[in-house]
Amino acid sequence: MRTIDVKEVTALVKQLCMDANYYLPADIRQSFVQGREQEKSPLGREIFDEMLRNCDLAAQNAVPICQDTGFAIIFAEVGQDVHFTGGDFETAVNEGVRQGYTDGYLRKSIVCDPLRRVNTDDNTPAVLYTRIVPGDQVKITAAPKGGGSENMSASKMFTPAATRETIIDWIAETVIHAGSNPCPPVMIGVGLGGTADKAAQLAKIALLRPADQQNADGFYAEMEQAILDKVNASGVGPQGLGGTVTALSCAIVPYPAHIASLPCAVSIGCHVTRHAAGVL
Repeated sequence: MRTIDVKEVTALVKQLCMDANYYLPADIRQSFVQGREQEKSPLGREIFDEMLRNCDLAAQNAVPICQDTGFAIIFAEVGQDVHFTGGDFETAVNEGVRQGYTDGYLRKSIVCDPLRRVNTDDNTPAVLYTRIVPGDQVKITAAPKGGGSENMSASKMFTPAATRETIIDWIAETVIHAGSNPCPPVMIGVGLGGTADKAAQLAKIALLRPADQQNADGFYAEMEQAILDKVNASGVGPQGLGGTVTALSCAIVPYPAHIASLPCAVSIGCHVTRHAAGVL
């Protein structure tokens, strides 16, 4: 059994919240470079140039890549041989979010009630997903999710008779219909299977897959490419101003499903689909 003081959890979450908002993952920045090479619209290429300058300036000056620093989505993989001391885990995570967003000068966007709309003033609470895994380490991933892209999320309960092509068309139409709202070029995360809520969680997890990494299952890799081809043929383009690159990547995470159902969820990541991870 390994003992970890929850202060270490707070310190890591604080740093990850700031790092995720300041430093775009290298694979996503590289997708900008590749996207610019593929983009046929002169205006679209200019937008890619601005995107690259923006993420580089943010990293150089340790300032947010985007003014919307997002809802703090936290994924935690907790080793079953870990024992936390000094407090409870969830409180420690939220304290890390509070410190990160306050000390990191990140915009605080969370309201304490969906209808009363009073700001919590520290961007808490986080949306926390925790898994118990083998081992004595704790891996934490912070994935800030902005309102513009989150608002374009969608889910559909298909019947088991739905064809692969029907599902591809629905996913592509969902992204195309989003237009400029999620600040394209976008990353497409898809959860397929499980229950309605599980599919939505998987769609967010899908956005963590490196943009340059293909699905290990060739069946789903072909499906992802088909979705990308349809979305990029739409003409929405960078920032919705027209062009040939509307999406930079598509990742599908499948999960076993009930014989009577086939849930599908789409989580769209804006062009700065931010995340940072660390291990205790």
